[in-house]
Amino acid sequence: MVHGCYRENSSWNRTESKIPAGVAAGHPATVEVGLRVLEAGGSAADAGVAAMLASCVAESVMTGLAGGGFATYYDAETATTTCLDFFCAVPGLGSTRAAAPMDPIAVSFGGVPQRYEIGPSSVAVPGVPAGCGVLHRRWGRLPWQRVVAPAISLAHSGTLLPQAHATTLATLGPAMLPGFGACVYAPRGRLLTGGDLLYHPGLDAALSILSEEGPASFYTGGIARRTVETVYGGGGNLTYADLSAYRVLVAPVLSASLGGAGSAAFGGGFVAHARGDLNGFIATLASLPDVADLSRPLRAVAMAEALRSYGTQRLGDTTNISIVDPDGNACVITLTLGLGSGVWLEDLGIHLNSMLGEGELIRPGTEPGDRMASCMCPTVVTEEDGPLVLAVGSAGATRIRTALLHTLVNVLVDGDDPETAIRRPRFHVVGDLVHAERDYPEDELEALSAAGYKIQRWDTFDHYFGGVSAVGLVGAAGDPRRGGIGRTL
Repeated sequence: MVHGCYRENSSWNRTESKIPAGVAAGHPATVEVGLRVLEAGGSAADAGVAAMLASCVAESVMTGLAGGGFATYYDAETATTTCLDFFCAVPGLGSTRAAAPMDPIAVSFGGVPQRYEIGPSSVAVPGVPAGCGVLHRRWGRLPWQRVVAPAISLAHSGTLLPQAHATTLATLGPAMLPGFGACVYAPRGRLLTGGDLLYHPGLDAALSILSEEGPASFYTGGIARRTVETVYGGGGNLTYADLSAYRVLVAPVLSASLGGAGSAAFGGGFVAHARGDLNGFIATLASLPDVADLSRPLRAVAMAEALRSYGTQRLGDTTNISIVDPDGNACVITLTLGLGSGVWLEDLGIHLNSMLGEGELIRPGTEPGDRMASCMCPTVVTEEDGPLVLAVGSAGATRIRTALLHTLVNVLVDGDDPETAIRRPRFHVVGDLVHAERDYPEDELEALSAAGYKIQRWDTFDHYFGGVSAVGLVGAAGDPRRGGIGRTL
């Protein structure tokens, strides 16, 4: 396992790259915003910031301005990869009191009730505005106001709610509907359904402040003051010190080859580059045997063995954006709001995160100011000598690793285009139990059963199995499980 992807003696020239410029994400409006910024001459980072902010408007069932995430950026000129950590931090700096108890809720996922906690005490320090600022400062080309403007326009008009998001909203009602959430997600006394207008009163004002005052407004300005008044005043432990101390971090880049990748479809080897996530995606990738030499049933068993040591059925609200610009730079962003705390900055249309309500994301020894753990793993894949071949990431909490592994095998071993790879049915392993999506091949399930796994067959093509978005050598695609699409310039 190595760090980074720069090869000093590489003979590759970035102008030879054949990967198209494109955007893949969880909502058509997010994709459209990213593409328009690329057309205006923006870099992958410019388009990434614009699309991320657009997702906070159009995909608010999944994410929001008060959430956190990670970005993996590939610089084509230097063939280097950087991972930015703008995930949520544990609050409590300068506080001498214990937070009030959180509010327990239950949501059903895969037919199994899951217990979560929301309320002011579930709110962690947000990172999305700071992450946008650093991405733009390091790799952006267009003016800041230019990349924020499309999200302001979306927030002013509202966006249509995809059916996949409406299905998720129905599941997450206990987290999304308390207080001001009812005005957003059930504005006429009924829950929004697919095709309805999703509109957040005041969110255009919040984004206008972000445009005019920059990300600092969320950490030392008026929005920071409102956040502390709302959370600390409600019994949580988020303080001014927490917000003013927040910084975007640079995470180590881990790399691994996928066994046999390239030999069947492309004739060369490939290396994936990403952060070290809670579920160990890069380590999982490195542990696989040469899968290209295995039959599909045996390959399924090998994948299950690599995946079996991890996994739960925690839900998690997440979305992913993958972008490649005309120069071959890539930006992959995964971000989340948790489930949403049910606590809002009402006149600004901002739903605060509930990350502290997922206790397993707080590792032993974590102190105020420390980052929480995460399964998110935005990834870029390059040839062994440097050129980019795939920008990919996934939503789905503990199923992120599973969805990424299936997609990489489908693309890099079988030679699928991104759309075909993402649409293929998947399985997810929890201990000795394999959750198999509708239409997963029976011969592979039989091999898994013979290897000792119990099989739970799902009769749906389901949100549970993640939400991949990818831009590759032969196109871009979003995951239909979560209403995603992909488009190229």
